Amino acid sequence: MSNIPKSLGDLNGTAVVALGSNLAGRYGSSEALLEAALARFPAVGLKILKRSSWWRSAAWPDPNAPEYRNGVVLVEASAPPQAMLQALLAIEAELGRKRGARNAPRTLDLDLIAHGRTVMATPALTLPHPRAHERRFVMGPLAQIAPDWVHPTLGATAAELSARANVGTDAAPTS
Repeated sequence: MSNIPKSLGDLNGTAVVALGSNLAGRYGSSEALLEAALARFPAVGLKILKRSSWWRSAAWPDPNAPEYRNGVVLVEASAPPQAMLQALLAIEAELGRKRGARNAPRTLDLDLIAHGRTVMATPALTLPHPRAHERRFVMGPLAQIAPDWVHPTLGATAAELSARANVGTDAAPTS
């Protein structure tokens, strides 16, 4: 994988994708499932530029559910946001994601967090992701690989947002 561009202006061609799982499904572990998801990115036209390590955190909002594994990847934003979302949803479906109640345990969750500096709100997609900045299990991994990434509407860096996130505050790298 190549390094991401260093200047903020160059990040216009970069999308941020968050991955999460707390049910392994047919895989031996959530990490194995997340790796399988990443392995499918090229087949749907998503070129990974950089990835975080896997992070663990208690399930939210129900800490009695199985623990989560999360990570973030930077992807070349060569396709429009809606096409990227469809590609992510196709990977989720292929790997057994069944949609249920919001924030319920799940095999796989792939979220398009940001697409360059795009700001949009449609019934199907809001960019940047409306709650990602509150979640340490998203901002922590993003800060790990792109600490100077700047939120398109808040103007804060990934490192700053990770430090002040108020959901999943126990999130930490697994190794």
